[in-house]
Amino acid sequence: MLHLNPEFEKYIIEHTTAEDPVLSELNRCTHLETVYPQMIAGHLQGKLLEMISRMISPTNILEIGTFTGYSAICLAKGLADDGHLYTIEKNDEMISIASSFFAKSKIAQKITRLQGDALEIIPALDIQFDLVYIDGEKTEYPEYYRLVINKLRDGGWLLADNVLWGEKILKKTGPLDKSTRGIREFNELIRHDNRVENLILPIRDGVMLIRKK
Repeated sequence: MLHLNPEFEKYIIEHTTAEDPVLSELNRCTHLETVYPQMIAGHLQGKLLEMISRMISPTNILEIGTFTGYSAICLAKGLADDGHLYTIEKNDEMISIASSFFAKSKIAQKITRLQGDALEIIPALDIQFDLVYIDGEKTEYPEYYRLVINKLRDGGWLLADNVLWGEKILKKTGPLDKSTRGIREFNELIRHDNRVENLILPIRDGVMLIRKK
């Protein structure tokens, strides 16, 4: 994860709209009840996701990797009035936390939770998406992209988290580091795909914005 000068980070947080109380509670719950709480999107990244979603006003969103539901709530805030978010999570232990906070956020009716392997679920989705957010297994990023690109409408947006992967993409890694290899392959895949244009934002662990032409 990229580390800002603490004074800059404090300034940025102080000059960003305050965290939604439900999201603040979810943040605390995630840190108390999960083994890897750093996986949560958090306030700054969550606000970015919300802002992008509000700008697009998507009818259909696909999220790959629900975790405790923080990013899903942020993305769902920008849905069109008749919009819907589909979120996929393999770990069934996360479902109860996410579900309870979807209800607290009063957006449960706009969210469909899909439990299982995203590589098996995505091909069965007969939906055209306006926005896709990838934050699942890092080793599977390239395959996620290959599966969703044709389900993303022309002019649609895809966001991918962790594309700088704690700066590991710049370091020599061993053959067992499959996650770093997956992120590198994904980044190169996007770089050479003339169907899209992209930008990497150095926010937290790196967020890539991808627009399908």
